[in-house]
Amino acid sequence: MNEDQAMWPPVDPVQAGLKGHCPRCGEGRLFSGFLTVGKGCGVCGLDYSFADAGDGPSVFVILIIGFIVVGLALWMETTISPPLWVHFLLWIPLTVTLSLTALRLIKGVLITLQYRNKAAEGRLDRP
Repeated sequence: MNEDQAMWPPVDPVQAGLKGHCPRCGEGRLFSGFLTVGKGCGVCGLDYSFADAGDGPSVFVILIIGFIVVGLALWMETTISPPLWVHFLLWIPLTVTLSLTALRLIKGVLITLQYRNKAAEGRLDRP
């Protein structure tokens, strides 16, 4: 049994990530800004220096939101055929809003899963 399991009860990584909570205690804040990961948990003291989601959240957001928005835009074009300005007025704000929201949620989940699966421990330090 490792130190975290002895001192802290198990935390659901998906639930903690979606809420933006600490992956160890499930109570502290994971983010210090909208997308900026904090230095550490204010409740349990976990150091967040291990957290490196990389480009993973961006890739998921591009694929998921792109599929939704392009599908809806194509459906709207084939059924209603509105002018181009309607597409711009509708899809640009929707894409930006959905992308930013999904980016924070997915980043939180990937960081908490990274902690749960101890993915940072096997990382090689490169010069």
